[in-house]
Amino acid sequence: MTLNHGPEARREPKAARADSHELTRPEVFDMLLAYKNTAVLTTGIELGVFDAIAAGASTAAEVARAQSLDPRGAKLLLNALSSLGLLESDSVTYGLPAGADKLLVRGNPGFVGGMAKVMASTWEWDALRSLPDAVRRGGTVVAQHAETPEYAYWEDFAAYADAVATPAAELTADMLSTWAAGRERLNVLDMACGHGLYGYTLAARNPNARVWSLDWPNVLPVALARADRMGIADRVGAIGGDMFGADLGGPYDVVMITNVLHHFSQDRAVELLRRAAGVLAEDGRIVVVGFTVSDAPPAENADAHLFSILMLIWTNEGEVHSLRDYQRMLHDAGFADPEARNVAASPLWVITARPV
Repeated sequence: MTLNHGPEARREPKAARADSHELTRPEVFDMLLAYKNTAVLTTGIELGVFDAIAAGASTAAEVARAQSLDPRGAKLLLNALSSLGLLESDSVTYGLPAGADKLLVRGNPGFVGGMAKVMASTWEWDALRSLPDAVRRGGTVVAQHAETPEYAYWEDFAAYADAVATPAAELTADMLSTWAAGRERLNVLDMACGHGLYGYTLAARNPNARVWSLDWPNVLPVALARADRMGIADRVGAIGGDMFGADLGGPYDVVMITNVLHHFSQDRAVELLRRAAGVLAEDGRIVVVGFTVSDAPPAENADAHLFSILMLIWTNEGEVHSLRDYQRMLHDAGFADPEARNVAASPLWVITARPV
């Protein structure tokens, strides 16, 4: 497998420590209390606190009036946000610290607040309470989870995952650009398309491309609305249903399986990859996107290992796979010459391969 790490391939380890490090009480307490930080930040985003301050409100009373909040509740929330460095305050007035206007104010290009619906979703919070039982069982114990047909969480994922999905979609289009250039036809199947950005970004760069977006019927309207906003709706079709059972049509020049193989065991993932191979043109390309785990110590792969915990509580057999796992799965499904590139400053990798 060809690997391209790039200059910013990995973030600094979140929890890497020397072997001699002694765990301290404050470190343990910080972890136990971290959920409060998440709740304060997501509440500030949901209630539009940062938007109000960006628009000129500077006191708790002004924020409360602007956002129809209780004055006492607003003051306590603003103080909590200030204690976390998310606002600046002299105990009377409040302002945005450097960078907050770009990241936390709606309408700005760098806004990442929508990711609160993905990274800190109520579905995840509820499911995490079942983690002890999921560990005992070896898989999800909740009634509704990531593999449940038409699970409502996927609507939020489709609507709000832009901040993470856009860089990965751009890298995908970059990796396919030379191969795609000059082709008379570029039919694309995006399986479990979610937001649709992978297929739509490729189509936006290639006027001859047509995209078929496959997902649950409750998710497809969100994806198709995005295609309309991107000006490519006339080149997009929809396939509603389960990617393991739906009629896929084809053949396709590109089949995309993005951010989904970690929901399954390796055997189940190979089954899906073989379905993709069956509808791929002889000179086509498959695209796989997902979190990966390396052979390095877990402290150097914190994001991936914590994501595997999410898969434990939210799927029957899912976990984050390694690049070596993906290489084997692609080989077993009938693909060759995989190329893998890391999305800068992210645990996500994009892998392309051709049919044998």
